[in-house]
Amino acid sequence: MKGNLVKDWMTQNLLTISSNDTMPDAYWKMIKKDVRRLLVVDEGILVGVVTIEDLTQKVPWSTFALSTEVTNDFLDRMPVRLVMSHKLITTTPETTLLDAAKTMISNDISTLPVMIDDQVVGIITESDIFRACVLLESEE
Repeated sequence: MKGNLVKDWMTQNLLTISSNDTMPDAYWKMIKKDVRRLLVVDEGILVGVVTIEDLTQKVPWSTFALSTEVTNDFLDRMPVRLVMSHKLITTTPETTLLDAAKTMISNDISTLPVMIDDQVVGIITESDIFRACVLLESEE
């Protein structure tokens, strides 16, 4: 039986991308792996989080008024660092799910990288917390 701590529900097999990788690289990695976010890691250090929404909402719309070739060339040169979230709010494996949920709500975010010291050891999302609530409730 899983408990009510972040470590019990976090994802440990991390999908990461470099801040220098391009937006299309990030987009296609998310599509292929069926995820909505990637941790941005440079030289082993967490530097940001990029979401599918970052990639679709932060691109200047005027870009798409250009020809397909010009648009693709422009996007192929746009690094993830231009659209990723730089303000990192993290948690620890020993944090309760309730405290993690409160942190997400108060900061209007859906993801918390899980850290031990300066090392990323996992990620917990709002979907993980919803799943935990349903499964923990059904065990009672």
